[in-house]
Amino acid sequence: MKFDVAIIGGGPGGSAAAISAARAGLKVVLCEKGPHGRDKVCGDGLTPRAIGALDELGIDHSVAHRIDGLRMIAGKKQRELSWPTTDRFPNHGAVWPRQRFDNHLLDVAIAAGADVRFGAEALPVIENGTVVGVETNGEVLRSSLVVLAAGAQGAAAKMLGAVRDPDETFGLAIRAYAPTPRHAERHLEACLSLRDEHGTPIPGYGWMFPAGDGTVNIGVGALSTMKGFKKLNLNTLLDQYAAIVRDSWSLGDYVDKPRAWRLPMSCVRRHGPGWVAIGDAAGFVNPMNGEGIDYALESGMLAVQCFVNDPATAPRSYDRLVGERFDSFLRTGRRFSFIIGHPWLLRPGLRVAVGTQAAADITLAVMGNLIDSSTPGAAGKVMKLADNALRIADPLLRRTRAKA
Repeated sequence: MKFDVAIIGGGPGGSAAAISAARAGLKVVLCEKGPHGRDKVCGDGLTPRAIGALDELGIDHSVAHRIDGLRMIAGKKQRELSWPTTDRFPNHGAVWPRQRFDNHLLDVAIAAGADVRFGAEALPVIENGTVVGVETNGEVLRSSLVVLAAGAQGAAAKMLGAVRDPDETFGLAIRAYAPTPRHAERHLEACLSLRDEHGTPIPGYGWMFPAGDGTVNIGVGALSTMKGFKKLNLNTLLDQYAAIVRDSWSLGDYVDKPRAWRLPMSCVRRHGPGWVAIGDAAGFVNPMNGEGIDYALESGMLAVQCFVNDPATAPRSYDRLVGERFDSFLRTGRRFSFIIGHPWLLRPGLRVAVGTQAAADITLAVMGNLIDSSTPGAAGKVMKLADNALRIADPLLRRTRAKA
């Protein structure tokens, strides 16, 4: 069978690509290795940027629990801030558990005309160095473009070289659901001053994301740049954080067993002849909050738009355009992660991050993925200055990084 676009993976990025392609009149197939209704471990938070991408896709997100801002906690300091009103993004986010969110997007893709196949683990078919389609369940599906949307480090990614850079930052996170009477709150909560069982400060944060359905998504995440990262016990860290918030949230026992996952934050190769990588598969995860749903949605739409504009040059055009949009900010975040991996630099950094209203506003923009190459105002200027400064300091940062 011959398709215009074949997509490997049915997460938000893959679905965004399938929806865009089907609506553009392209013949598109999406291969998802899991069954319909499968769950994806995640924090479930949608930033204002993600809501903006859903609006662009024409997705009705009214069933998701609306979130109006972020409560940041660093030691004894606490600030509750509303998402800003901008010309680019709406002033609200959402919490939409991934089992419902992903399957809603897949249903929209099917309704748009995409050929969505479940229980179909796909691998790229390569001929003379060019990807010419995918193979799934013994069948070859030829296509003009293959979109890798299956996350990081899978078999398909390894075949194409779309793997994590071993010298760059990555993250680990764990989450659970727990009942709470505060499930309908309109602010996310992020505790930026976590410590492990040995008292070592964690470059990461603990979160409480109210789902509006009687539960909260509770989780913790940490960056690989911290001292002793390889010995970090995520289950213990989650239990410690749950003990901290149990009284204030009247938190019940976990609804199910906590689940952990890896957060890719780099990619050696994200395009080649006949293929592109999007979302997590391309390393599009903000190192400063672990969020990547919005980048997945945007990169999925952008990949298809490049194909519509010119199928022959789509992979190169995509790589250039997505790089212009995301690379500077994400590179700055990875470099910054080497700094906060040092406990003696992390502690004063947290005080600065929420110490003043101006600093907290910039931290909010970073945590909401509201910054990229075209961000105006103070936040954009600060990130550009940080990018230049950290570029110069990068060799020193890598030599002095905390031992994992």
